[in-house]
Formats: sequence, structure tokens, C-alpha cells
Amino acid sequence: MSQPHPASSVSRQSLFGETPESLSESAVAAGWPRRLGAQVLKWVWGRGVLDPDAMTDLSAAQRAWLGEHYSASEGIEVAAQSASDGTRKLLLAWPDAGLDDSRRTECVLIPAEGRRTACISSQIGCPVGCRFCASGLGFDGNLTAGRIVEQVHRLGRLDGVGRISHVVFMGMGEPLANLPAVTAAIRILQAPWGGGISARRITVSTVGVPSAIRRFSNFELPVNLALSLHAPNDELRKRIIPWAEFATIAEILDACREWFDKSGREITLEYLLLGGFNDRPEHARELAAVAKRLRSNVNLIRWNEVKGMPFDRPSSEDVLHFQRILRDRGVNTHIRASRGRDIAAACGQLRHEKSVSLGLSAKSMPAPLPPSA
Repeated sequence: MSQPHPASSVSRQSLFGETPESLSESAVAAGWPRRLGAQVLKWVWGRGVLDPDAMTDLSAAQRAWLGEHYSASEGIEVAAQSASDGTRKLLLAWPDAGLDDSRRTECVLIPAEGRRTACISSQIGCPVGCRFCASGLGFDGNLTAGRIVEQVHRLGRLDGVGRISHVVFMGMGEPLANLPAVTAAIRILQAPWGGGISARRITVSTVGVPSAIRRFSNFELPVNLALSLHAPNDELRKRIIPWAEFATIAEILDACREWFDKSGREITLEYLLLGGFNDRPEHARELAAVAKRLRSNVNLIRWNEVKGMPFDRPSSEDVLHFQRILRDRGVNTHIRASRGRDIAAACGQLRHEKSVSLGLSAKSMPAPLPPSA
């Protein structure tokens, strides 16, 4: 696969953030034929060619113009890891900061049962600051649509991977706090001329901001929505999710019902089990009552250990007992397999460990409040 030249200017636009229409408009403004937009993106998506010099049906002048104004591969690979279970992880630095800065994001390839799932980030760090999550190292802003899409493309180019079949926005960041870029990226990822991934195989995970969920419910594509609940009551949730101060579980569920009414798609409730904190039988009984308040299913996730964080991984016995209580109460419940534990595959974990090992601290902008109505 042909590779692009190294980026010479951070002002260049990402080809991964372009559509045939947007790229054609730029081409026409520069005096080139409108068809140039579709030509270029056919090279990028259809043939895997990212270097303008290798796009042989473009004139020399057109290739020079494209290379001057656009870049295909912006992320600089800082680290890559492969786990014994086939999970693979990339840590990327973005060119508007040095390699020793905090402007890094992670993306993970998760192969399973014929699927090749890309778990991608939507922000640099995360503004939510969940107490159990390594992404809380710092918040450094939003990723562009092009940089979101690039993560999927890069994972698909790893040796032996091939076409990505599923995408989950479960990496670093709160996707609904970067809604314009996330929805633009989804349109490109599902487009026949682009990623070609069915919208029904794309999942957006949110910590739960009612106003943002309601806005997202108007999105035209049938994607999946997952709610990072992680506690069955407001008091417990506030202890681990700072943004829980801004919305109650009841308010979030009301917004999720609106999502279901408009989309017809069931909500997934994600529940991270923290040993001795939220994994007791009484918590399972409370969670069952919450889950039955809307059309939903529950994914139970065992916490991946992160150095320096005051939580424990729950025992297998406790997890299975938790699941039995939910199922006995008629809740569709699954235990998500832990993947990549031997390569720090938890969200933000590789970034966290690399920063600690280098003695770095995040140069963070103030974390914004949840998106308001």
C-alpha cells in the first residue's frame, strides 16, 4: 500500500475528513474539474493509496495541489502493542504538538468471532474524568472528523487485519461532547464510497448527557447507542462519574426513551464492575429495576486494572452471580470478554502508562461542562 509523504504543515486538511462533494468544491475553487474529488477518494478508499504522487490519473499539477493542501495520514505512531488474544493497540500523537506532549490518543483492534472491531477515540483525553478511567490524565480538546476516521483506516491497515467490520466509539473522550465531528465521521465511515461499514455496526457510547442524547436522536443514520451507567443509583454514580452531578439517572433514561422512540433501536447499558464497590447483589437488584424502565440490554464489563487507581477487579464468581440476578429478573445480560489485559488495553491505559514512564504531565485545557441544551 502506498504511503503518503510526512506532513509538512499542520494546516493541511485531512483527506479522511473529506466527502466527494466537499473535495470537489475545493477542486473547483482551485480551477480543477469537479470530478477530481471522487477520483482522489477512490484512490484513498478503493485502492488504499494515500500518496498523491501515486495517483496516476491525476496530472502532475493536480498531484502537487493535493499534496500542498491535504494530508491523509496525520497521526504519528508513538507505540504499538499486540496481546496474546489478538487485540492490538496504537498510541498516536497528533502533529500540532510534539511527541513529548499529552496530545495523544489510542485506538484498539478487537478481533472476535469473524468480527474486526475498531475501538476509537473522539477526543484527546476526556473531559468527564471518571475515577476508574485512565483517560482522565487530561483533556486536550476534540479530534476532527478526519482524525477520528483515520484511526479506523490505520487499524484496518495492520498486518493480517483486512476490512474493519464494526466500529465502537468507546475509546478516549465523550463522543456526544464532540457531536459535529463524530456524526461527520460516521457518515464517512458508512458511506459506500468511504468505509462501507453499515451504520447498524457502529456504536456510540456516552456517559449520559440528556440534552446531547436528544440532539443525537435526530441523527439520520441507524447507529447504536450505549449508555455508560456503571452504577444503579445516583449516589453511587456521583462517586465515580463527576458529570453525574449534572443529570440524574432518571433524567438520562428519559432522554434514552426519546432515542428509542425516534430510532426504534434498543439501548445498551454498560456496567463496569468494580470489585467491592458496585458489584454486590443489592446493586444487581437495583440495576435490574433500572434496566426494565426502558428497552435495553446490559453489558457487564470487568474492570481492567490500572496502576495507581483505587479499585479491584471483581472475582469471576461475583460477576456470574451478578449476571444471574439480572437474568432471573428478566434482563437480557451479557458479560463482555476482557480483551488485551496483557497490553494495557483499557481506555486511556497505554497513554497513561507511557506518560507516567516518561515523567510527563498533561498540559490540559480546562475540562468543559457537559453539552447543554
